[in-house]
Amino acid sequence: MPTQCSRDLFGYEVVEGRQVVAAFDGGDHTSDAGGLLLGATDRAIGLVGRFAACFADGRAQAQVEHTVETMVAQRVFGIALGYEDLIDHDHLRRDPVLAILAGKLEARRQNCAPLAGKSTLNRLEHAPLRPDDRYHKIGHDPVAIEGLFVDLFLEAYQTPPKEIILDLDATDDPLHGHQEGRFFHGYYDGYCYLPLYVFCGRHLLAAKLRRSNIDASAGAVTEVARIIDQIRARWPRVKILLRADSGFARDELMAWCEANGVDYVFGLARNQRLVGAIAENLAAAEAESLAQGGPARHFADFAWRTLDSWSQERRVIAKAEHLLKGSNPRFVVTSLLASAFDARTLYEDVYCARGEVENRIKEQQLDLFADRTSAATMRANQLRLWFASFAYVLLEALRRIGLRHTQFATATCGTIRLKLLKIGAQVRQSVRRIKVAMASACPYQAEYHLAYLYLRRAF
Repeated sequence: MPTQCSRDLFGYEVVEGRQVVAAFDGGDHTSDAGGLLLGATDRAIGLVGRFAACFADGRAQAQVEHTVETMVAQRVFGIALGYEDLIDHDHLRRDPVLAILAGKLEARRQNCAPLAGKSTLNRLEHAPLRPDDRYHKIGHDPVAIEGLFVDLFLEAYQTPPKEIILDLDATDDPLHGHQEGRFFHGYYDGYCYLPLYVFCGRHLLAAKLRRSNIDASAGAVTEVARIIDQIRARWPRVKILLRADSGFARDELMAWCEANGVDYVFGLARNQRLVGAIAENLAAAEAESLAQGGPARHFADFAWRTLDSWSQERRVIAKAEHLLKGSNPRFVVTSLLASAFDARTLYEDVYCARGEVENRIKEQQLDLFADRTSAATMRANQLRLWFASFAYVLLEALRRIGLRHTQFATATCGTIRLKLLKIGAQVRQSVRRIKVAMASACPYQAEYHLAYLYLRRAF
């Protein structure tokens, strides 16, 4: 009997005598079955519900199809799964796994999808100053959202640590439209925002969107004071060290640290006076470099005060390095005592570890789309940045709790998504249960199983 032909059936090559055909008739399937681990992670740390509680919904609730909590879940889980744009949700609004994650399997209205599309989600992200007009009735509380980041960080520890290091960094967020707060930045050679990030290891504590026509340290004192007050309210005895590059070596920030019992180590921009102060060390490094035919470095430790910008004398560490291409002096300023850290240890082991925060920011922007700030207002773009930031917090919790003894314990968010979340599956619903039948050929089943067990213990 001849094979029936169908215009919806795709025929491919013959393999070992068998014709390969394909069609879109498999029923409910998803490519994001591993995202169920994100739901388990959210239950372990309680992120989405508390984030949704930071919003105020002025809509007539009797007529609401998509609640704020459902929409917040859509956005956070969607970004974590790799869907950065609102338009993606016009296709995802019927995805069975995302519906499970959002806790809404069916719509109340006829001819309506279980989840929200781009237009409804846009009303959530519009972020009006006064959510009382006809179309934009959902507002949010920025103070509560900022506090939630620190709360989640504090809750990640079963016992208070003796010491923590807070890394501050500013980066560029390129702009390609005419958004509010758009300015040209000479260093980055383009129009951009200049967001401020605060990390503690892999934990994200703050993501503050700022205009780019400011100093890198602008607003740092306010952010640091808020975060440290919240930390000390829970951990009054913890020692805190601030670490940042030379863009944050400003007297205002250093003086605040000194007045509030916070240590710091900041990069210090070199100048002729500083280079002149270590001329002998540089000469010694050059002689050693020429003698051994390779790079050489010496370290200097001295008290320093600027001509007029610093309010007091401070400890400065200098790396007098000579490379094959020439002299390479570097400086840091710190409140740490010489009795606790010698010059080499402080520079190489304490300060240079600061570079790890740049990898965390790359995860934010490359893997979690924190630079998708194309809304018209800064308030809306700040909310978009927070959605991406909470997606990072969720994936970091999955990495920390569920993947801690697997090959993905230090993997990037993008790798975790690709290897563990992007799993094809058939979704079958019955009266009593929903079965997500994942691909038997998935190569990371052992890691998935371990993550599931660890997350179940954390509930």
